[in-house]
Order: sequence, then C-alpha cells, then structure tokens
Amino acid sequence: MSELNNIALKVIGNGKGILAADESTGTMTKRLDSVNVESSSKNRLIFRETLFSSESMKNCIGGVILYDETIKQSSSSGKKIPELISDSNAVPGIKVDTGAKVLANSREEKITEGLDGLRERLKEYYKLGARFTKWRAVYIISKNYPSKLSIISNAHALARYAALVQESGMVPIIEPEVLMDGNHTAEDCYKKTSEVIKKCFEELIIHKVDLKGTILKPNMILPGANSKEKIPSEEIAKLTVKCLKDSVPSEVPGIAFLSGGQTETEATENLNSINNNNQTNFIMTYSFGRALQQSALKFWSKNIKDIKGTQTTFNHRANMCSLAAQGKWSQNIETQDN
Repeated sequence: MSELNNIALKVIGNGKGILAADESTGTMTKRLDSVNVESSSKNRLIFRETLFSSESMKNCIGGVILYDETIKQSSSSGKKIPELISDSNAVPGIKVDTGAKVLANSREEKITEGLDGLRERLKEYYKLGARFTKWRAVYIISKNYPSKLSIISNAHALARYAALVQESGMVPIIEPEVLMDGNHTAEDCYKKTSEVIKKCFEELIIHKVDLKGTILKPNMILPGANSKEKIPSEEIAKLTVKCLKDSVPSEVPGIAFLSGGQTETEATENLNSINNNNQTNFIMTYSFGRALQQSALKFWSKNIKDIKGTQTTFNHRANMCSLAAQGKWSQNIETQDN
C-alpha cells in the first residue's frame, strides 16, 4: 500500500470520521454571531481547542480539517494545534481553496479558486504538519443547472488541485458539493450528482492522480430544501449508495459525506442507513462541520469557560457519528446516551 493510501485509511478507517473545522473567519464569525459570542481570534481558538482536546478525538475522529488561521496557532498548553491533533492519533488537514467565486459566462454558478501559488502553500502546510487537504466545488440544481461549463470547470480545477497535493505528499479530499438549495426532487439530485462525480473522476484520471490516495467528500442524495418531497432515510441511503457505486472507481478507499444543511440527527440517521445499505467496498463515513459542532457551540456559548460541559456535548455527537459510520446507531442509543 502507498503512503498516501495509509494516510487516507487512517483518516477514515475504524469507525472514525473527519471533523471539518475549516470554516473561514467570515463563516466562523456568522456562527459565533448566531450564539452571541464575539468572533475574536482568541474565542475562535478557545472553541476549536476545546473540541480538539476532547476525549472523543481518540476514538471517533481520524482527521481534522483546519483553516489557515488555526493551523498556525498554538493551544493554551503551548502546543501547536497540529501537534495537539496528532497527540490524539488524528491526522491534521487543511482547507486550501480560496473560496467559490462567480463563474464567468454563467452568473448564477460558482467556480472555486486557489490554484495560483498552491504548490508553494502546500509545502508550507506540509511543514506545519498537515497530511491531507480539502478543496470544495459547489453546484446548484435547477432546470438549467448545473451547466456543462460548471461541471467541466470545477472538475478540472479539482483534478489540478489533487495532482499538486499528491506531489506534496498529502492526501486530497475531493469535495464536489451539489447544494440542497432549491425545490428539486431526490431523483434530480441523483442524476446531477452522478454527472458531477463522473466528470470529476474523468479529470482525476487524466491528471494521473492516484485514486487510492484520495478521499471523496460528496453530498448525500436528498430532495431540495424547498421541495415538497419527503423521503425516508432508507430511500436516501439506497439512492446515495447506487449513485456512488455507479460513479466512483473502486480504487478510491472511502467516502466521507458532508452534512450539507441537515440537522445533526438527520445527518447521523442517514449515514447509519447508508452503512446498513452499503453494497460496495467503500468505507462510508462522515466529514461533518455543523453536524458535529452545532450542539457543542450552543452549549459553549452560554459559558465559554465551561470546557468540560462543552466537551461532553461534543463527545456525544462524535460518538453517535462514529456508530453511524459502522451502521450501529439507533434513535434509542441517541436518546439514552444523551
């Protein structure tokens, strides 16, 4: 097995998943504003360090995606943040795109930027301790979208990013997110997500990316947030597994789903159903941001000095996600454990 494959398996194997703590300063400010906490560099660090030093990091979290600000910070004990994460046997990672901007000639759509100067930035992040990276492309669903232009442009950028990341000795997370926004059906989501993922892998293969040293971070197959369609978790799981089975080459070691606007419990229940319906060899786990952090953030905001209570809240959520990654979660356990 290659070193990159070993890293990928360490991040997503053994019932572990990824804590996506890579919110930009702007996004983190919105999150903290929503719970009436000042978004200072110090407060952002206190919250993140609280999660990174929690007990569940050892058993439930295989990797943490950091933001540029955080990977350069030190914890209250003086340890560098990547070192604090490594001490729990989790792998430090880093978001390397510079955000989604308007796609020229398709004003409704976005293209992710950040390729300029990426090779040099990757060298710096590797020295800081990062061993995997993330790049997110976003797509909207409507009658005319995602356009061929959006699908091809974003797939090409993801492939160029992935090739540079592997050259630097790190594992690229490929994140093509088909957004939940809109009133589309689950069937529409299935068709568009399949098209997007297939094009991504076409480009990755053209760019000679070693697929065994990658992790795919897709959306689950869901009806749009404004859709009248409501489908059970079992149906979401069947459509999601079918989409991935038909679109993802077998060399890819695993898939870490984004939560994409679902509540903590919805994301956990759907991941659990996916694992109970998993007829593939892929590891199916989580790479959650809000769906791992929201309850902990609300608890913490009431008293930012209550580290232990915040960690207890986070540990519960991480434990539920880990059970779901093994198909062992249930509503009963959710309630009892809490």
